[in-house]
Amino acid sequence: MTNSHYSGESSEPVVITSGGNPQVKALKALERKKGRREQNAFLAEGARLIEEALNYGWEPVQVITSPEGLERSYVQDLVARAEAAGAQSLLIHPRLLAQVARKENPQTVLATFRPKMRTLADIPAKHVQSGTLLALYQVRDPGNLGTILRTSDFANVNGVILIGDCCDAYSFEGVRASMGSLFAMPFYYASEEEFLSWKSGSGLPMLAASMNGKHPHHDAPYDDASIIIMGNEQSGLPAHVEEACDTLVRIPMREGADSLNLATATALMVYAAWGSRGYAQ
Repeated sequence: MTNSHYSGESSEPVVITSGGNPQVKALKALERKKGRREQNAFLAEGARLIEEALNYGWEPVQVITSPEGLERSYVQDLVARAEAAGAQSLLIHPRLLAQVARKENPQTVLATFRPKMRTLADIPAKHVQSGTLLALYQVRDPGNLGTILRTSDFANVNGVILIGDCCDAYSFEGVRASMGSLFAMPFYYASEEEFLSWKSGSGLPMLAASMNGKHPHHDAPYDDASIIIMGNEQSGLPAHVEEACDTLVRIPMREGADSLNLATATALMVYAAWGSRGYAQ
């Protein structure tokens, strides 16, 4: 079956019921990084995330719901708002909605958006002059990355720099874990060489959590502005990156404890930095 817009002039919108429909196939392909790259789009599920994306000016591509979902007034309003921002609207069977979202009980509305590929040159000057910038070195778990974006948003971090071969922030898991903060928290991409060169030129002190750290993390010199860098989940930071840091800190732990989840360790660090400045807004 073909589809039509389900608002506007059409009084009897067509519901897509076939999983073989090309548009449904394209939506399903967004689960894979290759599909997201080829379509230059990613999926967000639920009214809250979609509203957050629209509030922050992200470009919608499609807004998708089911006939049952469209019976809800808040979904109707959100669809109208997405359409006004340029989105194509699709009405699909609830079974297909679940297949696209990869969940048995998906929320009533989905949308796809254009990704943003910011670089270090896009960091505003004011975000280098005060506050915290967070750098993540080759983080591989999208759940961790999404959680870190959410925590960074909450803890007044200026932005997150993704260094090297990090996981995809636009994956289903990353978007869900961010709980909408992916749209609010700016993040930037850089190679290791680009980042280290930029750090040197910025004049910002850089701190890292490390087993080699001397200062407890809550008593470190975060200054008025600084970079916090966190390493890969398995191997942490390589020696040459630690050598580029101005201060290595250690998160206190009880004797015999093994390790701390990256997202949790990052939360401790960014809150220590914010607290050192009196939680200034």
